[in-house]
Amino acid sequence: MNYKINELFETIQGEGSFTGQPSIFIRLQGCPVGCSWCDTKHTWDISLDDEVTAETMLTKSEETQHWANFTPEDILALVNDKKFNAKHIVITGGEPCMVDLTPLCELFEQRGYSTQIETSGTFEIITTEKSWVTVSPKVNMRGGYKILNSAMARANEIKHPVATEQHVDDLKALLAEHQVIDTPIYLQPISQKKRATELAIATCIANNWRLSVQVHKYIGIE
Repeated sequence: MNYKINELFETIQGEGSFTGQPSIFIRLQGCPVGCSWCDTKHTWDISLDDEVTAETMLTKSEETQHWANFTPEDILALVNDKKFNAKHIVITGGEPCMVDLTPLCELFEQRGYSTQIETSGTFEIITTEKSWVTVSPKVNMRGGYKILNSAMARANEIKHPVATEQHVDDLKALLAEHQVIDTPIYLQPISQKKRATELAIATCIANNWRLSVQVHKYIGIE
C-alpha cells in the first residue's frame, strides 16, 4: 500500500478532543469534496506531474501541491529518522479516507503510537478498531458527496465548522438523520472572527456541545 503524502511534520494538535497533544501530522494528497473555506486547497488535486522525491517533499518551504509516495514502512522509518518525540499520529488531508488506512495505522499502533483520522465523512472509513476517528461532516459542498451513515456511526467525535445559523441547522438535521446520540460534538468557528466565535459559543452552551477554536492558529504554529 502506497500513500501520497503532501506534508509530514510534528506539532501540537489544535482541535477537538486531542487539543494540546503533541502530534505527528501526515497530510495526504487528494480531496474531491470541495469545501469553499478549505485552508488546504493545495491538497485537492492528484497529478502525476506533481509527484516529487521524498526529500523534495520534506524540504518544501511553502504549501504546494507536490506529493511523494510512501509505504507504511517508509513513513515509520522517516518518523524514526526525524527523531520526533510525539506518540500521536494524525492522518489528515485532503481526504485521507479515499484510501485504506489500516496498514498505516496498524503499523504505528504496533509500535506504541495512537492514531487519529480527520475525515469529512463522505468516504468509507477503513482503518483499525483503535484509530480515533474525527468526522468533520461537510454538508452540501461543491463536490456533491453525501455524508455516510457508516462514517457518522464510526465517529469518536464530530467536529463541525460553523459561521452561520444555517451551519448549525445543517448539523442538527444531520445528527437527527443519522441518529447520533452519545458522540461528543465540537463546534469550530470557520474563522477566528468574532461573529463566528460568538455563534459557536452560544450554540455550544444551548446544546451542551463543546467548543474547538483551532488553538494552533491563535498561537501561530502549523
